[in-house]
Amino acid sequence: MARLKKILLVIIVVILLLVGTFLLVIGPWPVYRTTDFKSARYYQKSIDELQASARKTHISDSPGLLKAGWSSQIITPPIGTPLGGYSARNGKPSTGVHDELYAKAIALSDGEDTVVIVGTDLLLVPPNIAEKVRQQVGQKTPLTSEQLYFTASHTHCGPGAWAPGVAGKITGGKYNPAVVEHLAKYIAEAIIEAYNKMEPAKIATGNVDAGDFIRNRTRKEPVDSDLNFMVVEQNSGNRCYVVRFSAHPTNYDDDMMQFSAEYPGALQRFIEHQPKTTAIYLGGALGSSGPRAPDAPDAESRVLAMGNQLGQLVLDNSQSLTFEDHVEVASFAFLVYMPPFQVRPVSIKWRLSPLAGKIMGVPPYGWFQACRVGDVLLVGLPFDFSGEISRVWKMTAGTMDIDLWTTSFSGAYCGYLSPDRYYWQEPLNYETGLMSWFGPSCEAFMKDLFEKSMLTLFPNIKQAGL
Repeated sequence: MARLKKILLVIIVVILLLVGTFLLVIGPWPVYRTTDFKSARYYQKSIDELQASARKTHISDSPGLLKAGWSSQIITPPIGTPLGGYSARNGKPSTGVHDELYAKAIALSDGEDTVVIVGTDLLLVPPNIAEKVRQQVGQKTPLTSEQLYFTASHTHCGPGAWAPGVAGKITGGKYNPAVVEHLAKYIAEAIIEAYNKMEPAKIATGNVDAGDFIRNRTRKEPVDSDLNFMVVEQNSGNRCYVVRFSAHPTNYDDDMMQFSAEYPGALQRFIEHQPKTTAIYLGGALGSSGPRAPDAPDAESRVLAMGNQLGQLVLDNSQSLTFEDHVEVASFAFLVYMPPFQVRPVSIKWRLSPLAGKIMGVPPYGWFQACRVGDVLLVGLPFDFSGEISRVWKMTAGTMDIDLWTTSFSGAYCGYLSPDRYYWQEPLNYETGLMSWFGPSCEAFMKDLFEKSMLTLFPNIKQAGL
C-alpha cells in the first residue's frame, strides 16, 4: 500500500511539473490591456534612440547639387536552399531558379547627407543579415547605420534558412549560417558599388492609383493603393526607377518550389527593357494587402501580367515629370524597443507566455527608418505594416505637401502592425491574433514615432498642429 502511494505521489508530482512547465513556457497567461505607452520604459528608450540618431542629420533651405549612383547584385542562393514564406512547404529544398533574385541599391546625396535605399528580393530583411551588411559596408565606406534604408519585396519564393529559432524554421526551414553570409555579402556589395558610383543627377517623383491590382485580404476596408515611383537620371543619361507598391507577392502559392522575385521581379524587368535603365522595387504597406492579378490561365501568367501592367503604369505616368537637381536628402534610423510580447492564438483573453517569444526567436526590438528625398518621406517599420494604417498616415502627410512612402521589413521583423481598433474584436484573425505580437496600442506607439520623425525631417511643418 505504501509503495502504491509513493507511485501515485510521483505521478502527481510529475503531472504538476509538466503542467507548471507548460504554463510557464507556453501559457495561457491573462492578456494585458494597458494602453498608456508613453509612461512605459520602452517608449522613452525608443525616443532617446530617435533623438540621438536625428541629431546627426542636416536640414537646409538650400541643399547642394544632387548626386546619385546605383547598383544591382544577384543574390540567388544555391539550389536546394529552402524557400521562405509558406510554412506549408515544411522546409523542403528548392528545386530550381525560375528567375534570378537581386539586391539593388541607390545612393543619394545632397553634399551634406547621404542615404542608400536598398531593395531586396527577399521575404524580409532579418536583423542578423542587416547587421552583417552594416559591418561590411562600414569597413569600405563612411556610411553608418543611420544612412542605410532596408526594404524587401516580400516575395514568398525567395530564400529561407536565414533565421535561427522555431519561428525561423517554420517560416523558412532549417537555419543555415552560409545563407546569411551569402546574402549579406551581395547586399553589401550592391550598397558599396552604388555609393562609389555617385555622380551629378536630377530627380522627379510621382504616383498613380493602382487599386485594380490590390485588395484588402482581411476585411472590407480600403488599403494603400498608391504605386509610387522616383525617377533618377545621371548626367550621363543612365536612369533608375525606384518603385513602391503594397500588394503581397503571393500569386504563387506553396507548391512553387523554384526561386522567383514574383510580380515585383516582372515589374522591374519590364521597366529595364528601356535603354540604360535600372529598376528597384520597395515593398510597401503589405499587411492586409493581397494582390489582385489580371485574369490569366495560371499563376505564372498572372505574375507576368501584373508585373508588366504595373510597369507600364509607371512608364506612362513618368512622361511629363518635372526634374530637380537640388533636393534635400536626410535620413536616420534607430532601435525601437517593443512592448511586452503578447500573442493570442485562440482567445482575446489569453496570451502565450512571455518565454514563448524567446523560444520562437522574436526580438524585443526592431529598427525604425526615416528618410527624406525632397518632398518624399520614406518611413520603414519592422513589421508587415498595415495598408489601412498607411493610407491614413499618407493622407495626414499629404495635407502638409509631404509625399509619404511607407515600407515594411526594416532590418527586423516584429510581426504585423494592424489598426488598434481591431485588437479586441472577435473572432480573432491571423493578423490580429497570431501575428500582432506587441499589444493593444502598438499602432498608436508607431504613429507617435512617425509624427516625430516627420517633424524632424520637415521642421517647417512644426506649426501645422502635430
